[in-house]
Amino acid sequence: MSVVRGRGLLAEARQVASPNHDSRPPGCQPTLLLLHSISLPRGHYGGDAVERLFSNRLDLGEHASFGELAGLRVSAHFFVRRDGELLQFVPLERRAWHAGVSRWRGRERCNDFSIGIELEGVDSAPFESVQYARLSTLIRSLRLRARLPLRELAAHSEVAPGRKTDPGARFDWARLFSDLARDH
Repeated sequence: MSVVRGRGLLAEARQVASPNHDSRPPGCQPTLLLLHSISLPRGHYGGDAVERLFSNRLDLGEHASFGELAGLRVSAHFFVRRDGELLQFVPLERRAWHAGVSRWRGRERCNDFSIGIELEGVDSAPFESVQYARLSTLIRSLRLRARLPLRELAAHSEVAPGRKTDPGARFDWARLFSDLARDH
């Protein structure tokens, strides 16, 4: 990946601006990478509904399941599609709204100190090889080129147990860790 360009945007990511972000608390650095999964409608891949959700342009009448998203204002820093395309919604220095009510190792409000990465998928199905490749490349870039003090990696289900299940049991953590170790 190329070097992070000004304002916390990755050059190789397609930029889709989300209004759903704000400032991190003073002095708060992102130390946690938080992995999620999403597809809209659930189990449907390749459309632009996630982009429209994160940019507050989703037509709630488009699909029966979208009604439950009324009033929701969410985002993530990154979205990795099934084909490996990388999208960025929120600059790295800003707080994306992806974790909701959350706690990690005694710290509340994980959005304050995390980078949110969404994988296109559902928690009950495997992810694509190209998604793992893109994810490991992205993580290396964030650590090395962006010089973020990222020391921990967690699932949304770990910071919001009982409320969230993503990225799910089919996410291959061993594969991701192996990819990351191989590249050092």
